[in-house]
This record gives sequence, structure tokens and C-alpha cells, in this order.
Amino acid sequence: MLPTFVRSIPDGSEKGDFLALDLGGSNFRILRVKVTRDKKQPVQMESQVYETPDDIIHGSSTRLFDHVADCLGDFMEKQNIKDKNLPVGFTFSFPCAQTKLNEAVLVTWTKKFKVSGVEGMDVVKLLNKAIKKRGVRTICSEGCSSWRPCTGTNACYMEELRHMDLVEGDEGRMCINTEWGAFGDDGSLEDIRTEFDREIDRGSLNPGKQLFEKMASGMYMGELVRLILVKMAKESLLFEGRITPELLTKGTIETKHVSAIEKSKEGLKKCMEILTRLGVEPSDEDCLAVQHVCTIVSFRSANLVAATLGGILLRLKENRGGMRLRTTVGIDGSLYKMHPQYARRLHKTVRRLVPETDVRFLLSESGSAKGAAMVTAVAYRLSDQARQIQQTLAEFRLTKAQLLEVKKRMRTEIERGLKKESNEEATVKMLPTFVRSTPDGTENGDFLALDLGGTNFRVLLVKIRSGKRRTVEMHNKIYAIPIEVMQGTGEELFDHIVFCISDFLDYMGMKSARLPLGFTFSFPCHQTSLDAGRLVNWTKGFKATDCEGEDVVELLREGIKRKEEFELDVVAIVNDTVGTMMTCAYEEPTCEVGLIAGTGSNACYMEEMKNIESVEGNEGRMCVNMEWGAFGDNGCLDDIRTQYDRAVDENSLNEGKQRYEKMCSGMYLGEIVRNILIDLTRRGFLFRGQISETLKTRGIFETKFLSQIESDRLALLQVRAILQGLGLDSTCDDSIIVKEVCGSVSRRAAQICGAGMAAVVDKIRENRGLDHLDITVGVDGTLYKLHPHFSRIFHQTVKDLAPKCDVNFLLSEDGSGKGAALITAVGCRQREQEAQQH
Repeated sequence: MLPTFVRSIPDGSEKGDFLALDLGGSNFRILRVKVTRDKKQPVQMESQVYETPDDIIHGSSTRLFDHVADCLGDFMEKQNIKDKNLPVGFTFSFPCAQTKLNEAVLVTWTKKFKVSGVEGMDVVKLLNKAIKKRGVRTICSEGCSSWRPCTGTNACYMEELRHMDLVEGDEGRMCINTEWGAFGDDGSLEDIRTEFDREIDRGSLNPGKQLFEKMASGMYMGELVRLILVKMAKESLLFEGRITPELLTKGTIETKHVSAIEKSKEGLKKCMEILTRLGVEPSDEDCLAVQHVCTIVSFRSANLVAATLGGILLRLKENRGGMRLRTTVGIDGSLYKMHPQYARRLHKTVRRLVPETDVRFLLSESGSAKGAAMVTAVAYRLSDQARQIQQTLAEFRLTKAQLLEVKKRMRTEIERGLKKESNEEATVKMLPTFVRSTPDGTENGDFLALDLGGTNFRVLLVKIRSGKRRTVEMHNKIYAIPIEVMQGTGEELFDHIVFCISDFLDYMGMKSARLPLGFTFSFPCHQTSLDAGRLVNWTKGFKATDCEGEDVVELLREGIKRKEEFELDVVAIVNDTVGTMMTCAYEEPTCEVGLIAGTGSNACYMEEMKNIESVEGNEGRMCVNMEWGAFGDNGCLDDIRTQYDRAVDENSLNEGKQRYEKMCSGMYLGEIVRNILIDLTRRGFLFRGQISETLKTRGIFETKFLSQIESDRLALLQVRAILQGLGLDSTCDDSIIVKEVCGSVSRRAAQICGAGMAAVVDKIRENRGLDHLDITVGVDGTLYKLHPHFSRIFHQTVKDLAPKCDVNFLLSEDGSGKGAALITAVGCRQREQEAQQH
């Protein structure tokens, strides 16, 4: 199971001019192979055969490789390509341990070769050295030869990299050279080996080695037949017991004789000729019996090869998750080509042994040389493709210096948002929330919470109990908001909200209680107090009239008045990011920052009152809702935005707005990936250059697919299944590229999000004049929770960019509901304190 470092098969897009060298016997062949994209004649070949004399086959390494280089120089001169720098594929048909595509250490010589100083050496290095010495201009790379049941037998197949412990990495596939001729050397075939197999082995150059090859390959078939005939003659079952010196001579019956004897029409006549040459004076019955012996020996060979090939096909089927396997086997070799029945028998047995596979057999034309050229062509295609893909994705790989620059610019925008005179132009609005402290554990009571942020609206009853055993108990009901209400009048929207509250209070049996209420309203609001907030603008598909610029708490109070069924005390209007911070602060008092990393992206934190110029008073702190998604709307991130970011922005509902959010939030990552995939497909690197209708569909590539594709537990087969579910017919190589694209996009998202957070925690540290800050960030959002790598990369980035801060991250459980109730509870506490002071 030797790795060949051939990672892909040709896909038809290969092109170029290549040289192929084929060294494997007494003849050495050189080919010039031109690969084009012309469908009629994609491959043109010119070749020349050079003899390899015995004194070179048994000489020194220098003489052998000098001979190869001389032949190559002669061939290039004749082809008039002496000045061209052509890539070379080298078929070297001896067992080699490869560590790279162009690095192969000879394990042992076979086939009469006994050149000194080569075993244990890298043959590519030896060849390159000889070529350099002669001054031939080439680039050498190593190929692997195809399966050849001729004089020898061997097979190779594409194995999943994750199963190959000898090679690093687990993505994709690699061709494995099985060297299956040695199958049985451990005794595993003893029950089917015959006395004739043992005799052949004893008389061979390598007793005890290559036992399977000695039972199945053309090199030994004629000799097996001869040994059987000798035994039968000795037992007077043939030739009336006549045994001649010719019959006793090793090698007098060759495999080509076996093929000739088995021909259906002239086989018996050929048999008579061959046996007559051996002097045994055969009868017609003898010829029939000998033909039968030949059939049994060649049939066993076909069966053995079919059985081992069947083992490989079952392996491929398992690797592909047990689906019905459809595959093609490329075959070369004189036994398969020349023997009259061999191919048919082999095919029939394979299909009988693995009925759940559809196997096609394809005869290779000059497989070893043309194959070497194709391996080289594929290697060239892949390296050029990999280079271009890496260039494309390099824009997403931000350096530490670039991330520090993002952090610095975020800090600048934070300062501008906090200052009165620059707030108007600032992209990061730093909206005051009038939440002046985090929970202290004394919060107590029953609170109502509303959560409006999308097509669903939630009403919750939250029972908070203080004391030694603090508890939070929640009951909730979810109501749909029909599209005609989302896009109707403001009065209709708030009437619908009040109707839902009324239904919930009925359901809980609490119509008569006057409960304090917290309203999570996840749209940009300018708050002037804890219970007053003007809607800046609708987002997320809402278009209700007469709401923008209005105080949403007043709109809610008016709706309750119109209903006249119950009374509520609206204490707080809450942003979901602030709710997240408060929920986590209830568990962990050091939590003073909130982060949403989900469909959208936003952060909030406890800022010093003296720095918030839009609110009177310098004492204490207040939570600021940063609305950082709009960071970069002034062009300050243009140097790291890619053409794909610009394409996503241009096709969005709010072009030019929320640029930072469009680079790092779940709503847009899949769309960035889709744009990259379209570009790579257009350039012929993916999906065979075919852009499917599905891929053209905006929003088809959801962020959840990124999370699934990047999961370490997912094999490439499952990645292919996800892509096929999207109508993308992908190969294994396509899946690797898609996975890399997803990884680059999500990694950048996590890093720039981390750079923003590093700016926040460093600002808090400096605010407090500390050398070192310990702080907790409350986090919510599907991207953070569900993506396999986002949180880890985000944490690492914060650590790298804010080394003086020890940041702990706490996952929020229901920030928008529980958080709203806690803010309401803290608001009630603040109210009481203010009342006592007055």
C-alpha cells in the first residue's frame, strides 16, 4: 500500500507539452505527449525506443542514469525541442517508497535489474543529476504506472487520505500502489497453493516472495503448465509416459503458448505443433488434455485476480458510504490483451463476486508512458489551480498587523460615537441604554417580557426569586406576526402585539395583576431614558408606517389603552445585546460586555458616564449599545474588503450600510462563499466549470451549510452530499476546495469580530486605569454557538490583540427574554432608590 502522491485523476482541462520516460525492462522508451482540449484528438504522442544493454542493467547507477540522460538528449534533439523547458513524467516500474510526487526511493530491484548504488536512493535525484550533467533542460516529476497483469501483476486505486497513516492530512484522496504481488507471503494463501506453485517458488530468484504474483501472473503461467504436464507424463496420464529432455527444461512452455493453445479454432493444431517441438509425439487425446490443463491454469489466474480486484472494489464501496459503486478499471498487460478468454473470465468473476457494483473495464493504450505524462499534466494543473485559489483566498487571510489596524479603527469610531460633536458622522453610534448597573442578586418579583425582533413575537412571564437559592422561572408563548401586519400601519402592528399580550395573560390567569414589563425591541433606537426609545429605522423586513422617529414605548402604551382590558407598567425598552449581557451578569458579576454573533452582529458594554457626552451626569456607568454593524460605512475598512464583499453589499437591501456586519455575521457569510464559488467555477476550478442555476440563486448557500461543511467530524463524502443537496454535482477535489473557501470566510469573520471586541475590552481597561483587566463577555448568537471553529478563533484573536485583558466568555441562555426581565427588575430597584433619595 505505497502512497503515490497522485491526488487526482484527469478532468479534461489538462493541457501542455510533456515528456514521459518509461524504464521497466530491457527497452527504455521516451515519449513526447501533447495534451490539448481538442475533443477529437486530446492526446498526441510521438515515441522512440532505446535498448538498455545488459552491461548497463548490471552496472553502476552512474552508467544507468547517464544512459537515460543521453537517450533523452538524443530524443529532444530529434524532436527539435532542445531549448524547451518541458516537464517530465518518469515511469519507473520497480517498488519505490514515495514521499512526494517527485521523490521516490527504490526499495528493491526486480525483473533482472541489478544496478549497484540505487537501492535506498531517490531515483528522481539520480535522474536530475544525470540530466544536469548533460545539460538537458527539463523539470522532472515522478509518475506511477497502471495495473499490469502481464509478466507481473499489480493494482492501484484512489484511497481516502484519512485512512492513510503514512501520509499527513485527511482531506481528499490519493492513489495507492498496492504492490499486491506479495499477497500471501505471510502464509495467508497456503490453503490454495499447490505442489506446482511451491516448486515454481523454490526454483525462482526470490523464494518465499511475490507468492500471489507466482500464482496469477503471465511470467509463471507457462512454467506452471509445464510442471503439471511433467507430473502427468510421469504417471502415464499423457504422452504414453514419454518424458523428453525438452519437456524437463525450464521455460520451454511460455505464456504465449498457453494463449495459443486455448484459441477456440486453431488451438488444438497449435497444441500439436508446440508439443511436437518438445518431442513428446502427442496424440489428439493428449492435445485435448493439455488444452484442458492450460484452461484450468489461466482460469485460476483470472479468478485470483478478479477476487483481489473484488476486494478493492468492496473497499471503494465502503469508502463511499456503502452506496452502489459505479467505477471504471483501467487495465494494461499482455496476458489481459493477448489471451483469448482471459478478459471475459476476469470480468464475469468480478461481477459475480461484487454484484452490487457497476464496473466498466477500459483497456489502456501505452498506459505506462502516456500515464506518466497525464500524471505530470494533472500535477501541473493542480499546482497552478492551487496557486490561483490560494491567491484568491489570500485576501481573506488577515495578518496580525491588519487586525491591529481594525482594532485601532474601531477604537477611533467608538470615541467619535461617544462625543457629542462627532456622533452625527460616526458609523458606530454608541447609543445610551439607560441601564446603569448589572444585577446584584437582590432582584425579586414577577415580570412580563416582550421580544420583538423578527417574524415571531414572544411574550414571557419571568419569576425572579432572590435569597440563598436564586431562581429564574420562565413561561412563554410564541405568536406569529403576519407579513401584512409587519408592513401595514403602526397602529395595526401595536394592536396585534397588545392582542398577543392579552391572550398570554388569559392563558396564565394574570389579567388583574399590574406587572412591570421589559420590551426587547431589536431595532436601532435612540433612547432618552430606560423607558423611552425612538425608532431610528426599521430593519429585517418590517415596514409598518408611522413608527420611525416615534417612541415605541408610547406606541405600546397607547395600544394597551385602546384595548382597555389590563394595565402594565412599561419599565424598560431593551436591545437584545444588552439583554444578553444582563442575563450573563446575573450568573457572573464580572460580566460587563454583551456580544451577539448570529444572523446579525452587535456589542454593548458598561461605559463610564463621564465619556458619554449625549447623556447628562458624570457619575457611575451606563451600558452603551454600540450598533457596531455599521462600522466601516465611512470607507475605513475598504482596504480589507474584497470584490466578493462588494458584490454581496451591492445586491443587499441596504447597499453601503452595515458593512462590518456584512463581513462577519451569519446572514452574509454563506452569500460571500457563494460569490467566491461562482468566480472559481467561472475560472474552471470547480464543478467542471459549470455554473448551475442553483449556484446563481441568491441566498441558497446558507450559513448553516458553512457550519456543517467545516465540521471536523464530517467526511468529504458528507460534504459532497450537502453540495449535491444544493444541486452542485461535486467531485472529491471540489469538496476540498469548497471546505477551504468556507474556512477562509468564517475565519476572517471570527478574526475581525475578535478585533472589534479587543478594542472594547482595552477601552474598558484604560477607562479604569488598570494594567490588567479581568472581565466576562456574555455571548449569544447561532454563529458563535453552532459554528465548529468560530468561537475558538474569536477567543484567540481577542487574546492576541488585547494581551493585557483576561477575557472570559459566557454563553447566554435566552438573553432577549430573561435579560429583558432582569433589566426591568434592575430598573424597578433603581426607581425605588431614587424615590427614597427624593
